[in-house]
Amino acid sequence: MSATTRRIIYVITYELVAILAVTLGLSLLGFGGGQSGAVAIASSTVAVIWNFIWTSMFEAWERRQESQTRTVKRRIVHSIGFEGGLMFFLIPVVAWILKVSLFEAFILEAGILVFFLIYTFVFMWIFDKIWPPHAASAKSKAAVSS
Repeated sequence: MSATTRRIIYVITYELVAILAVTLGLSLLGFGGGQSGAVAIASSTVAVIWNFIWTSMFEAWERRQESQTRTVKRRIVHSIGFEGGLMFFLIPVVAWILKVSLFEAFILEAGILVFFLIYTFVFMWIFDKIWPPHAASAKSKAAVSS
């Protein structure tokens, strides 16, 4: 499997499971299934678009730096920027769809953020066990060299 195919499968499966989990979680909190599903789909869509935009901007900035090494500090800045931007965009969307205050939407988004920190770690670990990243890279290189 090529690295690109692996990434596409990762994003699709990650987002589908995330949509189901967020829909279920919000439904368990008492929000209607339709509203919960709408928040989940909107959140997923915004996250994918924001991830592309933020990472593109971050990597463009990174290329202009003297050192392009991804240090822990740089990774933390990238993560905080991504999550901060995501919350900035999603709080009004969540408030509007669920008909709650911006403060309530902030609290819900904070809970969703904590869930996603754990979910991302677990999902990536399981995904890497099923489709190891180095195996995809090695197969792509072998295909190119043959």
